[in-house]
Amino acid sequence: MKSVLGLAVALVATAVMADEPRYSVGADTFQANCAVCHRANGAGNPGLAPPVIADAPKFAQSAEGRRQLAMTVLYGMYGEITVAERRYNFKMPEFSRFDDATLADVLNHVLFDLAHLDAAVAPLTVEDIARERANAVDGAAVRAHRAAVIAALP
Repeated sequence: MKSVLGLAVALVATAVMADEPRYSVGADTFQANCAVCHRANGAGNPGLAPPVIADAPKFAQSAEGRRQLAMTVLYGMYGEITVAERRYNFKMPEFSRFDDATLADVLNHVLFDLAHLDAAVAPLTVEDIARERANAVDGAAVRAHRAAVIAALP
């Protein structure tokens, strides 16, 4: 009986640990600032905001895509885009008020905690965010860059 109870406790503990975000600062920041539009699980709200878990994993696998992720959180984006075969026309606010480490953590939370991106892909770094912060653009330029990244995807 003790072994069955021990196994049950171990299974529950493992399940709880699996639900813990790897990027806790990013998870907290995402929940407080992004989930209202993109939902807590990153699946988006049809007619309001796209699912961040749809394109972000694809973007994380190329240099220009990684730039896009950093640019989007830093400078926001506005105008029409298509994500997962749905059209959105909204204005995402910029989040440049957050430090580079927090923004990298938010993106990594989306990529690895929510979208379950393969661990073989490198997480975004503070340096990735800082590099884009040094080259400020507006939300229209972010959208134009996104279109180029989408066009280059296989």
